[in-house]
Order: sequence, then structure tokens, then C-alpha cells
Amino acid sequence: MTDMANARAPLPGGNASVTADAAWRSLLDEVTTWPKPGLVSHVDSGSHTDMTAETFRKSADAISPFFSDLYRCGFHGGTLPALREIGLAAERHMLAATGGVNTHRGAIWALGLLSAARGWRDASGDTASCCDIVRKVWGQAILATPADPASHGGGTQRRYGAGGARTEAAWGFPTIRSVGLPALHQGRQLRPGDQQAARVQCCMALIAVLEDTNLLHRGGREGLAFARSQARTFLDDGGVGNAAWSARAARIHRRFVARGLSPGGAADGLAICLFLERQDR
Repeated sequence: MTDMANARAPLPGGNASVTADAAWRSLLDEVTTWPKPGLVSHVDSGSHTDMTAETFRKSADAISPFFSDLYRCGFHGGTLPALREIGLAAERHMLAATGGVNTHRGAIWALGLLSAARGWRDASGDTASCCDIVRKVWGQAILATPADPASHGGGTQRRYGAGGARTEAAWGFPTIRSVGLPALHQGRQLRPGDQQAARVQCCMALIAVLEDTNLLHRGGREGLAFARSQARTFLDDGGVGNAAWSARAARIHRRFVARGLSPGGAADGLAICLFLERQDR
């Protein structure tokens, strides 16, 4: 049987649908987080003129079934090309749902790999994290595959030498693990019971450190440096532990919008953190 045939074989236990539901919920939690600098939310469209929160909801609905397929592909030991085939099908459904707007290409890549890793782990009985499984099962193949030259990430990689989402995934999402998840947990400690605040803390922490190819594409090195500086100042002044955190984050949001900056890599990183937490639970 081919990888794709194996990928669609029925599985007991329902973990494929559980994984897809976790991805869907994580994407919706990301878009309903505010204020995230320059990013689309239920409050406004940030630095974007071609998409709204409703666009993201339609996209999440369209792509969520493919995370089940990616789980199954990983469960049956699928190769990176087999995963990519499913991911490209998810992209086509995303574009059909959004009228051609790229809302979740980065999330399809990252959450797709992690969904496959969850399947691989369930089949093998491995106790490693999903991040480690991505690195050891598909990491070398990811590094050996050239970036898509038509994508923003591929273009900025050539221009600035930025590794971006491909490198982060190949090495097992080290920034997510060392920065994103700890910041999410810290946000909950600073604002107990306020999940919105915890997600803003996570997003700001990722903006402060990521070499975000979305920011490089929109603002070059200057834009990336500005974004990192703004996020770092927010964190250094107490983050969401500051009594005025929401107003301060909203001001940073407006500064990003004025410059046309959108840290899409940090938005994807937030969704990844939320997804990984749900897998652990």
C-alpha cells in the first residue's frame, strides 16, 4: 500500500479526531486573543486589509479534518513527502474557503507535523515529546528540502538568511519549548484565571526572540528590530503582571499597525503552544 492509502486507514481509539479538534481549538484561541501586535483578532484586522477573524474561522473549519489525516499518516510511518501531499491538500481547501487568502499556511506546516508526530508516537509507544519526534523522524528531511521560493518565508530566507519555520520545526521547535510554553505558563501565574492574558504573554515573548520571516518580509531588518524591542519592553515592564498590561499591549498593537507589521510567526507559535498543551493533557 502507498503512504497515502495507509494514511487514510481507520484507527481505533479516536485519537485522530482528538488531535484534529485540538488543532482547531488552538487556531480559534489564537485568533480570539487580543491585543496581539499587528495581528488579526475578533476586535480588528491589525495590519491586514484582506482578512478578518471570520476569514480565520472559515479557514480553521476547512483545514481541521486534514490534521486527522496527518495523524493517520504519522501513525503509519509516513514520509515527509506523504505529509506534504496532505498539507498541500489542506492549503487548497484553505484558499477555497478564504477566497484565496493565506491565513494558515504556517499553521498547517507546524501543526501538521506535530499531528503526525502524535500519530507516530501512539503507534510506536515512544514516550518522547511530539517536538522531539518531529526532529528525529523528519528533521533531516525537512532540512534537506528547499524552501518554497514563491512563499514569503522562502523569499526572506534567500534575502536575509533567516531560517524561519522550517528550521524551527527541523530542530524540534526549540524556541517554542524554551520561550513560548514557559511564557504561557508564566502568564497564567501572573494573571490566574485569565487565559487571554496568558496568551498575550506568550505571543509577546515569541515576538521578542523569533527571527520572524513575516516581519522581515513586511519591514526588513529594521521592522524586525522594532518589533522585538517593543515586545521586550512590554516584558521587561512586567508583561501581563503590570496592572496596565492590556492598554500597553494595545498601544504596541497600534504602533505595529502604523508600520504595517504583522508577526505571523509568533501567531503560529502561540497556536503551537496551545496545541502542545492540549496534547500533553
